[in-house]
Amino acid sequence: MAADAPDRMTQWVARTMAQLRAQGQAAGLQAMLALAMERQYSASPAERFFTGGGLHTFGNFDDKDNGRVMTVAEAFRHSVNLVFIRMMRDIVNHFIAEGPARKDDLLDDPRHPVRQTYLARFADQEGTEFLNRFWSDYKDMTPDQALDRLAGRIAAQPDRLAAAFRSVRPNAGPRELAAFLGKRLPTGAPPQAQVEALYQKYDPAAWSLNDRGYIAKVHPLELWLVAYLQDTPQAPRRQMLKESSSSRQESYEWLFKTRHKSAQDSRIGIVLEEEAFDRIHAEWRRLGYPFESLIASYATSIGSSADRPGALAELMGIILNDGVRLPTARITGLHFAAGTPYETRFALTDREEAEQVMQPEVAATLRRHLMDIVENGTARRVRGAFTTVDGAPLPIGGKTGTGDHRFERYGAGGVVLESRVVNRTATFVFYIGDRFFGVITAHVHGPDAAKYRFTSALPSQLLKILAPALQPLVSPGDPQTADRGPTL
Repeated sequence: MAADAPDRMTQWVARTMAQLRAQGQAAGLQAMLALAMERQYSASPAERFFTGGGLHTFGNFDDKDNGRVMTVAEAFRHSVNLVFIRMMRDIVNHFIAEGPARKDDLLDDPRHPVRQTYLARFADQEGTEFLNRFWSDYKDMTPDQALDRLAGRIAAQPDRLAAAFRSVRPNAGPRELAAFLGKRLPTGAPPQAQVEALYQKYDPAAWSLNDRGYIAKVHPLELWLVAYLQDTPQAPRRQMLKESSSSRQESYEWLFKTRHKSAQDSRIGIVLEEEAFDRIHAEWRRLGYPFESLIASYATSIGSSADRPGALAELMGIILNDGVRLPTARITGLHFAAGTPYETRFALTDREEAEQVMQPEVAATLRRHLMDIVENGTARRVRGAFTTVDGAPLPIGGKTGTGDHRFERYGAGGVVLESRVVNRTATFVFYIGDRFFGVITAHVHGPDAAKYRFTSALPSQLLKILAPALQPLVSPGDPQTADRGPTL
């Protein structure tokens, strides 16, 4: 089974189970998870990863980790980014391998019947992205303004301008083409005979949409959109996308016909990755992930898809409750005017049912390694901050995270043309004992974030500072907190 497995995760599981059984040991889930945390990955940032539709590089928070190979447990303890990037690649490839068609079969056989389906999906998705971008540029313009904007993006050459004009206004005559060229060419309108020749040559009926875009040196869907807005300038975006369906496919006809199989393979890979992330997103949603979509990129493994404090707290509650998601209630009851004619009680009704959303063995493994982060990792400063009534330390576990979010624009050769700070965030999500959990977040939004250098040590220190005030609440000996179950 390991030899035939189409992905590294399945290979490792099958091989490891075979080894355990050959040694007469149990190969249960708990044992496999313990061994999985000892899997080794490179932390090198030198590799480029094809994900999210392009090539990306990633860096570690601490450059000292760059040349190391380490276990998952150690990477979790010290927040080493490149280990989690490579883990996410394994996870994505595992979901792809479980898909309707084996990736190797799909990419190895150029005549595989499913290839055309995936290429059509890619054309539709990427075409939609381009149209949305062009729509933002042209949506509030009159037909003449849209044509002028398009012409301004085309080199002042008669053939290119004529091909664009004939595509956008196919019913206009040679006189209108001459006026258009006269306005755009430095030497004015060409001789009448040349205008007539250009008019006949670039009849849109004689060229495909893709060919006309190539001649004009603009994206064919930009040509289509400007032509569409000539007749329906007030059309809503939804209608535009609906009516552009066949044009999106036409603009990618080169992709269906190309003899360069690698060009098709890379685009099929993009769609396969998106399918995998759709399934990953469904799994994350069961654990409280708060967003309706997930960015299809390995960067999601290091927090680039963002999150919300409430969702992180809910996830920690699931881990603390052996994988069971319990309903969250901020108020359990209100009691007014006791012993009077006006006595009133309020209580929650229609509470959600508890749901097992994570394997108990997974939750137990996570708790151990979250505690390791506090004992030996990035959250050491809160170690021993809480105690029982007799002075024994309460177990504390947690995960730190720091985000320095920037908008960067690159030019040729990878030169940074613009770097703008968006925000800076540091978070500590934690549990205390077997009942209490929460999140502390430090956040600076906007340009002022560039002035700050704080890391996740800040929210960890805040919890330590708050410990004396929280101690009476979390102490197991406090009768006020007995028998209430896990608390947020």
